[in-house]
Amino acid sequence: MADEEEGVDLMADWGAALEEQGAGNADEMAAQWAAMIDEPAEGEGEASRGADRVLNQEEIDNLLGFSLDDGFASDRSGVRALIDSAIVSYERLPMLEIVFDRLVRMTTTSLRNFTSDNVEVSLDSITSVRFGDYLNSIPLPAILTVFKAEEWDNLGLITVDSSLIYSIIDVLLGGGRGTSAIRVEGRPYTTIELNLVRQMIEIVLEDAEAAFAPLSPVNFSLERLETNPRFAAISRPANAAILVELRIDMEDRGGKIEIMLPYATIEPIRDLLLQMFMGEKFGRDPIWEGHLATEVFSSDVELDALLFDREMSLNDVMKLDVGQTLLLDTGPEDPVRVRCGDVLLTEGLMGQHEGNISVQVTSKLTKPKMTLAAFEKAVEGGSGKGE
Repeated sequence: MADEEEGVDLMADWGAALEEQGAGNADEMAAQWAAMIDEPAEGEGEASRGADRVLNQEEIDNLLGFSLDDGFASDRSGVRALIDSAIVSYERLPMLEIVFDRLVRMTTTSLRNFTSDNVEVSLDSITSVRFGDYLNSIPLPAILTVFKAEEWDNLGLITVDSSLIYSIIDVLLGGGRGTSAIRVEGRPYTTIELNLVRQMIEIVLEDAEAAFAPLSPVNFSLERLETNPRFAAISRPANAAILVELRIDMEDRGGKIEIMLPYATIEPIRDLLLQMFMGEKFGRDPIWEGHLATEVFSSDVELDALLFDREMSLNDVMKLDVGQTLLLDTGPEDPVRVRCGDVLLTEGLMGQHEGNISVQVTSKLTKPKMTLAAFEKAVEGGSGKGE
């Protein structure tokens, strides 16, 4: 009986141990299942949090194509590439910069005489823009002057900003120094103001004619004055134009004058504006041509007097033997051909002069088959085909 009681007690102990172990395993398995179920939820939460995450400045710059090294980078991407596609590259016209430097000096003197005041004119910049973009960027109120270049058969535009307009009016009508010009906004310019500004613009146009005169004579005639940019459209909005900004300072007052020249306007003198200095030659140099002609005329040339020539086959030449006589089908009165290399120059008669065999020229020199003009035309046509 004792053995049976011990067996029952042992089975009870084992059962309790198994129950404790099963409960522990169940808890562990439940924890593992919960972790496995929670993991996707946590990943989804991270994805949702990533979608709501705020981008930093570097990521925004990379997305838009902007960076701190824009001034040094040659390639563009993103929105910057779209923006830069609308920017007009400024064609380097060295002579145009020299012309406007002359204009600055001449306008400084002219405006000093016009205003009897200390006027300083400076060249701010020469840039290339789209004509439509420039019209949209003009700060109003302003006076826009349309002028025509007679010899170039096209138009240009001069814009005078409001600060310069009121400064000129204040100076010409006796305004005191040290006081800023009073600006009356919201009203159109009066006839007196327009006439005074017109006189100043006419002076600038006269100086511009003088500045362009050494390069190409041109007459700038004032067409009309406008205050609405829509009525000053002289070119298509997408066309490129040169924008020249001149700053006029009269001690503590002044403003800007902007001269707009569409590329179509300066196209007739584009080759002249590409020069590095005044009078530069891109093609024929007469000085070098004269020197070359002098050297050619003084050079020595060998002339050959040909009595007779005959074509023979190589077989007949191989059969020639010592003492064999070759008959020349030429008589004493037949002309002798004078050649320089393979070029036939003239013909003459053979004779004798002071014991020397001589040739008397009986015909004029043979003209070349190609003239200089035809040669230049052929060269231009060949270069055009090569391009």
